[in-house]
Amino acid sequence: MTGGWITQADRSGWQQRAAAELAAILAAHPGIPVIAWTVTASGGALSGRVLAPAAVRRELFGRWRQALGLDELAETPAAGGTAVYLHARGVLSGVPVSVTATVFGNDGKDGR
Repeated sequence: MTGGWITQADRSGWQQRAAAELAAILAAHPGIPVIAWTVTASGGALSGRVLAPAAVRRELFGRWRQALGLDELAETPAAGGTAVYLHARGVLSGVPVSVTATVFGNDGKDGR
C-alpha cells in the first residue's frame, strides 16, 4: 500500500484469507450442522448466520460459538420482547469471525 490507499489486491487478499479460514473451520467441525456463511466484501471477515428451525436455533448457535471459541457474546432483546438477537465474535487466525442468530419466543419449544 502506498499513500494509505487500500487497493483491490489488498481486498482480494483479505477475502482469500477469510475463505481459507472458512474452509479450515468447516473441515475442523464436520459434525456440526452447517450455517450460512458470508465472506465480507471489504474487510475479509467471516459472518455466520444460524438459519435452522426455531426449536434448535439457540442450541446450534451455542455449538458454533463454543467450537470457534467466540468469547464476545451479546444477547439483545427485540422491541416487544418477541425475539432475542444473539451475536458472538472473535478473531481466528487473524480473521474476524462472527456468528448470529435470531431466537423467537421461548426458543420455539412450545410453538409460540
